[in-house]
Amino acid sequence: MGWLCSPFFLDFMAADLFALTQASLVGLDVELVDVERAPGGLLRVTIDRPEGVRIEDCERVSRHLSRVFEVEDIDYRRLEVGSPGVDRPLKRPEDFVRFAGQRVEVRLRQPVDNRKVFAGVLQAAETELASASTTFGLEYETQSGEVQVLRFSFDDVERAKLDPILDFKGKKR
Repeated sequence: MGWLCSPFFLDFMAADLFALTQASLVGLDVELVDVERAPGGLLRVTIDRPEGVRIEDCERVSRHLSRVFEVEDIDYRRLEVGSPGVDRPLKRPEDFVRFAGQRVEVRLRQPVDNRKVFAGVLQAAETELASASTTFGLEYETQSGEVQVLRFSFDDVERAKLDPILDFKGKKR
């Protein structure tokens, strides 16, 4: 039983579940952002679309995945399908290309000038076929008000997300 609880086995199971879910969503006009197992048997699936996720998309994906997971004997108590929200995580190099020009927050694995977290406008890579080693830029403002550009690759990133500035009426700027 000990190896079933090992981090390697759990990572393998999560990757396997992500791959299964991604393959089953082909043709449904949605992008799989994340699959997460949460306490209490909750299986949370996050989807996205360029036009935005509608409730009908969540319902359609939920019905479809319920059948797929039953056939594949995936153990869960409750399935939750939703959109990533305004602070959508950036999980793949392609996400960095897609959201170039948007405001993002990036947490680096290693500090740069004693900082790991930077927020600013994401700059596009020179290529549209991004990989883990593709170089991106982040235009940010220093505490002194100077604008600088941070260069980094996807491999340098611990985590990243969209970081839109919302006004008091809840509209993106």
